[in-house]
Amino acid sequence: MKNYKLILIRHGESEWNKLNQFTGWTDVNITEKGKKEALQASRILKRNGFNYFDIAYTSLLTRAIHSLWIIIKNLDCAWIPVEKTWRLNERHYGSLEGLNKEEIEIKYGSKIVQGWRRSYSSVPPLISDQKRLELGNKVQYCNIPISLIPRSESLELTLIRVIYYWKKNILPQIKKNKKIIIVAHGNSIRALVKYLGNISDNDVIDLNIETGKPIIYEFNNFFQPVKYYNL
Repeated sequence: MKNYKLILIRHGESEWNKLNQFTGWTDVNITEKGKKEALQASRILKRNGFNYFDIAYTSLLTRAIHSLWIIIKNLDCAWIPVEKTWRLNERHYGSLEGLNKEEIEIKYGSKIVQGWRRSYSSVPPLISDQKRLELGNKVQYCNIPISLIPRSESLELTLIRVIYYWKKNILPQIKKNKKIIIVAHGNSIRALVKYLGNISDNDVIDLNIETGKPIIYEFNNFFQPVKYYNL
């Protein structure tokens, strides 16, 4: 019986994590702390026997890409193929992006803001069509139909795009017994964990993905998840 495994890691602390700002699709760098978190993640993986991967997946956002670079460099496998996709991007926080979370709570109330942040179906205020067009015109997104560029997203909408990519691109590689690491974002990983763990819409509110902490999924011969744990 084969033991199929998948590694999930949220990127290290970003500049806007540090400032307590909504980030979403805004492209910001990781902090020095974030670099150390990514390095520590690689050391934890190595210590637990995860020192090689066949393929890596990440988003089109710098904080995830740079975290992945640090991890695979320290594991001496920087040469492996890396697939980057917008479908693993963080959820789009709409017009909240760049705003301080505490200030937004004062303005709208903690209940509404917690709904935007943690619930499954709540969608934050939308960006304008013009801002969506500007986002779609960025080089990394220019080949994506503008209709697929979000104006804002709930976790539910994020899950749809993540699971589309999971089924089409990642799961087939697991079925080939490839060793896979995904370095992405708090909500794109939450979406995948919700799907794999069949977590209810209500229970997912309490699911938190920490920066730089490896998550391991083990699958049976039917490629169903049978074990999920943090290193």
